Amino acid sequence: MELGSQIKKYRTDRALSQEALAEKLYVSRQTISNWENDKSYPDAKSLLLLSDVLQTSIDHLIKGDVEIMKERVAAEDKRDFERAGKIYGALLLITVLSMIPLIRLLGGLGEAVWLLLMAATLGAAFLVEKKKKQYDIQTYKEVIAFSEGTKLDDLEKMKEEAKRPYQKVLFAVLSGLLIFLVLRVVDLFF
Repeated sequence: MELGSQIKKYRTDRALSQEALAEKLYVSRQTISNWENDKSYPDAKSLLLLSDVLQTSIDHLIKGDVEIMKERVAAEDKRDFERAGKIYGALLLITVLSMIPLIRLLGGLGEAVWLLLMAATLGAAFLVEKKKKQYDIQTYKEVIAFSEGTKLDDLEKMKEEAKRPYQKVLFAVLSGLLIFLVLRVVDLFF
C-alpha cells in the first residue's frame, strides 16, 4: 500500500511531527505511526481531515492504493466467477449422470433426490448468469477474456454483442433438443 508513505511524505513536507498531525486529526500519535507503517488504514472521516490538513486531495493520498484495490477486486471477481462456473459444471454433470441410476435404484425417492439435484443445478446456473450480467460478459470470447484478466477492445466487444441474440436462440434450440433426448432416454428405460 502506498497510503502510509504518502501520509509520511506530505507530513514531512509540511514540517509536521506525528504528534502535531495527530493533534490536528484528533487521533493518537500511535495511530499516525500505524497509518504510516501500513498497519492500519484511516477511515473516511480521517482521510478527509488528512487531505485538508496536508493540503492535498484524497486522490493524491490514495492513488496508488486505488490501483492496488482495483487489482484485488478484479482478482476476487475472477475467482468468484470461476468458482461459480466450477460448481455449476460439477452439479450439471452429476445431475445428468445420476438421473437414471437414482430413479432405477431408489424409485420415487430417487426422483425426489434427482429433482433436488436439478434445483441446485438451476440455482448454480442462475448464479453464473447473474455474475455474467454483473461483469457484462455473455459470449464465450468475453468469458475467456474475463477469465484471463483482460478485456476485449471496443471493436471486438461490438462484434461479440452482435452475436448475443443468435447465441441465445441457438442455446434455446439446443436446450430443447437436450430435453427431448433426455425424455426419450427416460422412455426407453421406463
